[in-house]
Amino acid sequence: MINSGTEEYYRSYYGAYLNKYFRNKSAQDTRLNYIIAFIIICILVATLLIAQPLFAQVDPGGSSIASQEISAAARCDITDKESPPGEKINQKAPPNVVTSQEMFEKNIRAKYNLKSISFPAKGIAHIKAVKYIKQKPIKINIVEINTNVNPNLKIKPQIAGQTLNTKTTVRNIANKENAIIAVNGGFFKPQTGVPLGALVIDGKVLTGPIYNRVGIGFFETSEGTNFAMDKVGLDITAYTSSNTLKIDNINQPRMSQAYTLLYTSEWGNMSPMPTKDGYNMLIQNNKITKISANPIPIGENEFVISSSKEKISAFAKEKDVKLIQNITGQLKNADHIIAAGPYLVKNSEVFVDVKTQKFQAIAGKNPRSAIGYTNEGNLVIVTVDGREQASVGMTLNELAYLMKSLGCKDAMNFDGGSSSALYVKNRIVNDALNKEGALVSNSLIIKQAEEYVQISSLN
Repeated sequence: MINSGTEEYYRSYYGAYLNKYFRNKSAQDTRLNYIIAFIIICILVATLLIAQPLFAQVDPGGSSIASQEISAAARCDITDKESPPGEKINQKAPPNVVTSQEMFEKNIRAKYNLKSISFPAKGIAHIKAVKYIKQKPIKINIVEINTNVNPNLKIKPQIAGQTLNTKTTVRNIANKENAIIAVNGGFFKPQTGVPLGALVIDGKVLTGPIYNRVGIGFFETSEGTNFAMDKVGLDITAYTSSNTLKIDNINQPRMSQAYTLLYTSEWGNMSPMPTKDGYNMLIQNNKITKISANPIPIGENEFVISSSKEKISAFAKEKDVKLIQNITGQLKNADHIIAAGPYLVKNSEVFVDVKTQKFQAIAGKNPRSAIGYTNEGNLVIVTVDGREQASVGMTLNELAYLMKSLGCKDAMNFDGGSSSALYVKNRIVNDALNKEGALVSNSLIIKQAEEYVQISSLN
């Protein structure tokens, strides 16, 4: 309350001007209440405007997106290209187990509520949609696959050629395998095409994991395919009757001079050079047949161990060698594994571990490919167009919220950028940067398995 009885108050300009208002105590209190209320409202409005970025979600890698982006992604504001931006997907949860095509189609239409839905094969749905973040469009292709509806669907990785050092387009891999669906897969070394990360096909380990990155495993059963996602572990040991040699990886570029590496014929016709002062050791039919400080030719069913001079010399005293290699962790019994990363969704929660898996360089807006699976057992494949005015791409965080909004229990990032390409029944359906997508090392394909019909012999 203002003290209107002081000499200083009357001498001041403001005191003289306001004296007639504050002589009356009741009027003074009322006017003060108005002023205080106005000040409080201004402070609240300013706080809300300034504090909006504080509500951004920050991932472990340090990147963030504003709350309005997150809430839009979480709501999954996907529309048809012909529809206004405000139209939303109707996220009705499908039944736990779907085994009929009719119910599969009904659930897909209810979930997406869009015009651009097709069913290229039994148990497969293809959805084209547009998402808006900050009024900017993002073109999205989604494929959902239910192998309970069609147990004859075969889902597996496929490399570009007979050896790992080969590249081709997703379309070429799909055509060669007679696939219905194909999407670019894991990362690879651009110069050679060798996959960077774990790759297992039909139970055979072609390449080992790097940087403890995540992979998706496919477990084939008579009733369909089950999925699991985990960081891929690999245990390889070569041993003789009196010695053992721990092997750090298989068919991967050397990450450390101290590593002991294993190279098979899938690597190519010739092993790499060993380290300085190191040796390559050739094993044929479980016997050491050659030791050299130079590259060694690798034949079918042969392998080369590359390590330090000391390790090779100590190990080579005996001729008979056996090799044991096992995938460890949740994916140890998978028929097929393809690794990439980082995680996007883990246990139904957004989880983008860019720092742990060394993906800081790709966290910004880019064309994207991703894969995940729902609690109901549907496989979800997504591509996002980017680097164009009609579609600006997504950050890893935005992609993670999209995958979560599509119902994914677990999801992970695939190679993206110019590699991102989705093939659906004889055509590339996303707007790949060079129409067909870049040459890639590997793809994930979905095809109809051959059915064998037994014919009874005629009497």
